[in-house]
Amino acid sequence: MPKISVCIPTCNRVKLLTAAIKSVLQQSYQDFEIIICDDGSLDETPILVSQYQHQDKRIRYIRHSQNIGKSNNMRSGFEAATGEYFIKFDDDDRLTPDFLSCTAAVLDRDASIDFVSTDHWIIDIHNVRDERKTQENSRRWGRSSLPEGIIDNLLEVVFIKQSLQIGATLFRRRSLEEVGFLRPNWQNCEDNDLFVRLALAGKKGYYLPELLMEYRVHAEQQGINRAIPYLTDKLQYLNSYSFESKKLEKVRRKRLAQTQLLLGLRLLEKGETHKGRNLILKGQSFSPIKAWTGLGLSLLPTGIRVKVFQLVRIQKYIL
Repeated sequence: MPKISVCIPTCNRVKLLTAAIKSVLQQSYQDFEIIICDDGSLDETPILVSQYQHQDKRIRYIRHSQNIGKSNNMRSGFEAATGEYFIKFDDDDRLTPDFLSCTAAVLDRDASIDFVSTDHWIIDIHNVRDERKTQENSRRWGRSSLPEGIIDNLLEVVFIKQSLQIGATLFRRRSLEEVGFLRPNWQNCEDNDLFVRLALAGKKGYYLPELLMEYRVHAEQQGINRAIPYLTDKLQYLNSYSFESKKLEKVRRKRLAQTQLLLGLRLLEKGETHKGRNLILKGQSFSPIKAWTGLGLSLLPTGIRVKVFQLVRIQKYIL
């Protein structure tokens, strides 16, 4: 039985998947298995994985004949895992050579720790590290001020600051089993949700302030077609909780209003007028100016409205 199970979920990213697999095979710590769970790829992913399997028997392949959804695909990889420790990172990201050795050492040293999270690099589509964006990202999400060691106030760190990245985290597989890993049928925010549930369950996290993973930023992550599903799932995520802490609950309600407003505006832009207006009215407390501007634009014919939204975005106005 391998010590660590490394799960790489993938779908139609054969060119990027190569770099992800290589980053695991080049680890200084070699007691692992790789589980590639394929969510119905239509490209040459099966051929690529087969080639790697001939080279290394530690690579396992779970291929779904059709797309079953992001969290369901990742759950299939988790259910197949046999290692004591577990990590899931995306097919467009990479681990640095010492990620497994550094994080596993923390879990080996203290059996009370349930997971270890690290900082990470920002890289582009050409695998080039961006030091400025990396530093900005660490500051934005509170990692630059997060001290090494067991994380105090874990719920605040993972919900308010959202400091931790699931692809830069090594977990005890048992701890993930105890909270049910990822919820089924989620496409977005499944990582935030997992960390919140771990914190609510009293699990213990450790932060290692080293850049041990590479997170890729590229064009596929942008655009209105991705924004609407993301915001829809974010609503589901934020509606899953009601915190006892007044501080946490205040943040949750504010983010809920913001998400309702943003989703309403995006739906108006797509022509879903009735649903968009209802969400804007629910979220108007976050920004009355944006809300009333959006409601005003909703009176325009759809074709004209789309052009106005595009103009507003180009000119970087309030919407």
